[in-house]
Amino acid sequence: MADADKDTQDENAEDGGGGKKKLIMLVVLGLVIAGLSVGGTLAALKFLTPPPPAEEGAEDAAAEEPTPPPAPAIYFPIKPELIVNFNVRGRQRYLQAELTLLVREEDVIAAIELHMSKIRNNLILLIGGEVYEELLTAEGKELLRQRCLQELQNVMQQEIGKPGIEQVLFTNFVMQ
Repeated sequence: MADADKDTQDENAEDGGGGKKKLIMLVVLGLVIAGLSVGGTLAALKFLTPPPPAEEGAEDAAAEEPTPPPAPAIYFPIKPELIVNFNVRGRQRYLQAELTLLVREEDVIAAIELHMSKIRNNLILLIGGEVYEELLTAEGKELLRQRCLQELQNVMQQEIGKPGIEQVLFTNFVMQ
């Protein structure tokens, strides 16, 4: 009987020790995963930071020549808003986006008004070709904004010989 009690105590001690080992291994594994996550984030940020300025001499030469201040910003809204439909897993989804263009020259405004049909067509085709689920994220919206800017600058380059548009701004972005 005493031997049976001793065996039971030994089994309980072994189970407790095994539980502690598992707990320690889980904590160590969690710390390793957290370290990898932080390291990966820092590495990604390092790739995304702008490169340092070239040489000090080049900086001094640029500082000696005063740069003229940029022309005042002109915000030009694209009206009416763009409405694009998506077919997502058999269901109709819609995106309504109001865009405002930042330009700095009056002649660019006149060119935008003149070529508005081409601009709207290219934007609708561009947005309609996107993946709906990707547009739900902030990164997807920013990437779309940059693609719209590039597309509009290409249109302006073809039509007036200069990009003309400095930024595309989403002033309203509704997905349903």
